[in-house]
Amino acid sequence: MTVTMAKFWFTSAPLFSHLDWGGFLKTAQVLKSRGHDVTWVSEASIGGALASAGIPFAPIRHTGWLWPPPPPPDLSTIPPQEAVMLRYRRALDTWLSEDLVGDAVAALIELADSIGKPDVIVTDPFLSAAALAAEALNVPLAVAGWPAQNSLNEEFLYPVQRTLGQDSSDRLTRLRKRFSLSGTNFADGPTPSILSPHLHISYFSPTWYLAEEGSILAQTRFVGGLPNSPKDAPPQWLSDIPAELPLALITLGTIFTGDLGFFSWAAQAAHRLGLVPIVVIGNNPITPENKAGLKAALPPSTRLLNWVSFDHVLPRIRLMIHHGGMGTTHAAVLHGIPQMVVPHAADQRGQARRVAQVKVGLNLTAHDVRNGALLQGARALLTDANVQQNARDLAAEFIALGGPPAAADALETLL
Repeated sequence: MTVTMAKFWFTSAPLFSHLDWGGFLKTAQVLKSRGHDVTWVSEASIGGALASAGIPFAPIRHTGWLWPPPPPPDLSTIPPQEAVMLRYRRALDTWLSEDLVGDAVAALIELADSIGKPDVIVTDPFLSAAALAAEALNVPLAVAGWPAQNSLNEEFLYPVQRTLGQDSSDRLTRLRKRFSLSGTNFADGPTPSILSPHLHISYFSPTWYLAEEGSILAQTRFVGGLPNSPKDAPPQWLSDIPAELPLALITLGTIFTGDLGFFSWAAQAAHRLGLVPIVVIGNNPITPENKAGLKAALPPSTRLLNWVSFDHVLPRIRLMIHHGGMGTTHAAVLHGIPQMVVPHAADQRGQARRVAQVKVGLNLTAHDVRNGALLQGARALLTDANVQQNARDLAAEFIALGGPPAAADALETLL
């Protein structure tokens, strides 16, 4: 098949985690290597990461993603039902704040006027402005990182979800009216979400979504993932750990890094089972006092780091204990690592649930952690041959699907 060289825009929220989803940025790199005109569009704060990845970058004044969110109130002082409503509303405001999204749509249209409109817009799953701008520019939208799914049935929604669903519908209606759009790239139903009629790319596999099989729509392409072979030498701290010692990776990604108790409890559990804890706390600053307190609470063998190269570290990891971020979960699956997931927010609960459903790990709550489940769970995962075999089998399934090159193939079919 002869493929016409085309102009692709990749759009994302200005967060490093939104460059991932299991292979989003890698897909852009594959398309660029094939000769396509690829531009990443987001806010200036992530321009350096795109430059390092070799992807041309076009900054816009706003992507419509509310970040950082306003400081949360003290939820202990308000009734539980009101607290739940507040949490849901804060999540809605993050991806569908009307003024911010409207400004971002205008910015994307202005960019198209300036540098020429793309042939395809590829977006992260939560960038409402990209879905609206694609319709305004009359170009196909592809969603990377999330399967296309049927809307939730209203009868199964909680009252708070019905209320917020109506709020999001109203916001979307006003945005569509502002730009004279029909909402082609959004799902109908009680809880609007971005839904491309053309293509959704999931960097997972059909098995991962087996429990939701009936809700997955035909425009979904599962591409799994491919592990990277490091091109540089491993970091010295990793080389200094004898190869025969088993390691456990403990992380909360880049956002929820203030939960210092999680790090110490997880590290103690790993240490008691003979693993060397690798605790990765992200680059969000913590006070010197808190960091000193954390170090004092960690086993002496712990390596405390801000960041690690998954390519170097994961081949040596026996167990991962983490928050359920999509990129982190995907990396653990891809390397066949049993995992314990303690979700903190949003889609992390879905990742945690699926880890348990496909029997490659455990889904724990904060209550479970406080009651000692990290030690019990880690011991179970390290001794359960079935879980370990499931993890290896799922990794093989991901690899067989082709990863980012397969995602690039799917995007080329939109031309």
